[in-house]
Amino acid sequence: MKEKKDWYLEYEIQYNRPGLLGDISSLLGMLSINIVTINGVEDSRRGLLLLYEKDEQIARLKSILETMDTIKLTKFRRPKLRDKLAVRHGRYIHSDVDDKKTFRFVRDELGLLVDFMAELFMKNGHRLIGIRGMPRVGKTESVVAASVCANKKWLFVSSTLLKQTIRNQLIEDEYSSENIFIIDGIVSTRRASEKHWQLVREIMRLPATKVVEHPDIFVRHTEYSLDDFDYFIELRNDNDEEITYEDVDRTTFSQDDGFSMFDF
Repeated sequence: MKEKKDWYLEYEIQYNRPGLLGDISSLLGMLSINIVTINGVEDSRRGLLLLYEKDEQIARLKSILETMDTIKLTKFRRPKLRDKLAVRHGRYIHSDVDDKKTFRFVRDELGLLVDFMAELFMKNGHRLIGIRGMPRVGKTESVVAASVCANKKWLFVSSTLLKQTIRNQLIEDEYSSENIFIIDGIVSTRRASEKHWQLVREIMRLPATKVVEHPDIFVRHTEYSLDDFDYFIELRNDNDEEITYEDVDRTTFSQDDGFSMFDF
């Protein structure tokens, strides 16, 4: 038995007559193409994840769909990560127009964000991800939730999630490339010792996933650059919120901030 291959079909409805979806499902059935998932995607669009065995099935499907005046093919390809998430959540992840490795989310899309990061975390090898956002928007919580979804262990190298945490060393089994290393760029650059920076450099060389909160501050005070990052994620309370570091500098690093520092 041949191994089945996956495919992504998305179409825009031109005329939403009764039975349209049934006709397309019947067509797929006649061509022996299985529907894995189907969902509405954005406005007046449907996305389908398919399984097929022979390339001829896909070629015949495309030729027939292009003759239908009730729909317009918008995507017809091997599924990308964004396609799979769009079908799962009913909306597309939006990337920056000028920087294709920057992806933007708002708080009511936290489920989509967690799924997106979890998919990234499941891949092995070196991966450097920067996440931008104002305080208490849910950055760290989303990274932790995505680590759980990806069945990965997360380690705070520096963080302010509970108490201000700065680690100076790891124990032996924590150096695993299967772990997710979380670094707060502001905490590390403003409060850390040279021992902490030695640890950060060791971690940056590991073939593992590293997530840096506030990457713009991180690169401003280190030898790393924004070009070293594979992805940037921006999380806002709403689409119009501006991500700025003026209030962050004033509130996070005041002398009376109430945080205590833990050296490990």
